[in-house]
Amino acid sequence: MSSGHEKLLNLQKIGQLKAEPSAPSEINGLIRAAANRLRDAKNQSNSVDSRFIVFELLPVTLAFPAGKSRFLHECHRRRNVMLYDGDLVEDESLVAELVEVVQELRTALTG
Repeated sequence: MSSGHEKLLNLQKIGQLKAEPSAPSEINGLIRAAANRLRDAKNQSNSVDSRFIVFELLPVTLAFPAGKSRFLHECHRRRNVMLYDGDLVEDESLVAELVEVVQELRTALTG
């Protein structure tokens, strides 16, 4: 099994990812944006489809339990189905679980 770093290098090698130097201001901006989206996801007056949070490369960029990473991936898949196929399924319990897992992710990221 390859490590997350190896997966990222492979994506770079095949042209799917471009290496960029990290910038603390950009990282802080992304963390602020994630906090805003988490706040929106908690707001039950927003539509369910706007309360999903999208994650890319999470399993290879942050040590987070595999089961929770798979759950987040499944939520991403469901969001895409809702967004692109118009198959909206209002599932408050799923969104509530998503918010809970994202809060755990935020704690893992920011300490």
